[in-house]
Amino acid sequence: MRTERVRSWWGWGWEDAAIGEAERAGLLARLPPHWVADELPVPRVADLELRTPRVDAPESVRPICTVHPHVRAAHTYGKAYRDVIRALRGDLGVAPDVVAYPETEAQIVEILDWAGDANVAVIPYGGGSSVVGGIEYRGDVHAGVLSLDLTRMDRVLEVDRTSRAALIQAGALGPVLESQLAPHGYTLRHFPQSFEFSTLGGWLATRAGGHFAMRHTHIDDFVEALRVVSPSGISQTRRLPASGAGPSPDRLFLGSEGTLGVITQAWVRLQDRPVHKASRAISFGDFAVGLDAVRAIAQSGLDPSNCRLLDEAEAAINAGRADGRAVLVLGFESADHPVDTALVRALEIAAEHGGSVDAKSTQDSVGDWRTAFLRMPYVRDALARSGVIVETFETACTWDAAVRVCDEIRDGVRAATAEICGEPGLVTGRVTHVYPDGVAPYFTVIARARRGGEVQMWDQIKAAASDILSGLGASITHHHAVGRDHLRWYEAQRPDPYGEVLRAAKHSLDPRGVLNPGVLFA
Repeated sequence: MRTERVRSWWGWGWEDAAIGEAERAGLLARLPPHWVADELPVPRVADLELRTPRVDAPESVRPICTVHPHVRAAHTYGKAYRDVIRALRGDLGVAPDVVAYPETEAQIVEILDWAGDANVAVIPYGGGSSVVGGIEYRGDVHAGVLSLDLTRMDRVLEVDRTSRAALIQAGALGPVLESQLAPHGYTLRHFPQSFEFSTLGGWLATRAGGHFAMRHTHIDDFVEALRVVSPSGISQTRRLPASGAGPSPDRLFLGSEGTLGVITQAWVRLQDRPVHKASRAISFGDFAVGLDAVRAIAQSGLDPSNCRLLDEAEAAINAGRADGRAVLVLGFESADHPVDTALVRALEIAAEHGGSVDAKSTQDSVGDWRTAFLRMPYVRDALARSGVIVETFETACTWDAAVRVCDEIRDGVRAATAEICGEPGLVTGRVTHVYPDGVAPYFTVIARARRGGEVQMWDQIKAAASDILSGLGASITHHHAVGRDHLRWYEAQRPDPYGEVLRAAKHSLDPRGVLNPGVLFA
């Protein structure tokens, strides 16, 4: 008998994919013994103290609404470390009063009209994988909170084979979307780490970055047109390959994080499914030398599909390296032509900058990294339950600042963990995306937590990291969005006149301020 997989309500991914006891023991054995605490139990949903729903949805949409405790609990937080800890503690005081699963635009319009009249906050919800507080209500000025889950609006509505594009509903999760494109021979080719648990609408609303290192990595690059429902009306942009007609209306909603309207569907550019692939792992004496090689590859015009540079610690943890060297995972792919020539030239560039093809089997190195990449969030949850702070943050900077940004972040955050946690933590780095003019470094922090103080300790570490990034002129985020967690630093990097323009747009599109309050605007 077939059994449907169940998503974890408190942590990442599928319940049946969680770290098992043997794997957990192996992970903990690699940490200082005094860092490890007794495992936090997962509360039973039946034991959670959720407040009584304060509002009732209109009778006409009640069939698509639920107040079931499990659903409300699962829609309370995203999937950041601080979210996991609070869920494990049973701290769900901000749980939505009701969760709605609209199946039509008309139902969304009705919900927004009611919410405006009833002063109910509406939180657009895709897959719930936000790691920046993007779907969590943090206020007390609304009469209630409704989580608007769009995953029932998940169909590929039309495929234009001539233009190689498709009209897709925004609630389509990554696998759902790809399974409908596959019979046509197409792919969107947007694969963030959260692919299984995030939606097209979520990618658009957060300007998500995918797995691929260069060219067609941000979801922005795929958009032909958007359809958005806001409290003041429906916005349908014109489907065009490009336009010079004034500021782009699509750009207003890309990255708006559910504050200006609910993205319901989009025309997106597709690609033929790749058939030619080649990859290698290349090692470097240290991370800075590897950065120089990556810059040369990024500026060569070769456009690798994968160009992830792992520093020495990251390579040891996630690529099985024990030789103290940095590792570059480099790959090319195409639906049209062999990519071996491009790979050979990239390897020559790497060799010119001190790189050597990994003595370990390339298949093993790339496979080790890919497996670790997909398991990272599950590992984070297991270590979090065991008294260890594990979390990530990312940024972007120009090449001239890259080495300084990486060095100062690692040194500064290590110093912050020493002060906050009582001893230095581990700070590892990698490069996830590259551009001819810059790079996106990504960092992981592993540190000793104090039971009961985990959230506050991480918040202090994250603030220290964010202050360093801000002082260096780097972005507060490259692809994780702003949410509520990054708001202070986003406001500091956003030009004041532009901030006023955004506020005016918010007031015009959402005059009663019910859409995802607290995101993008204080």
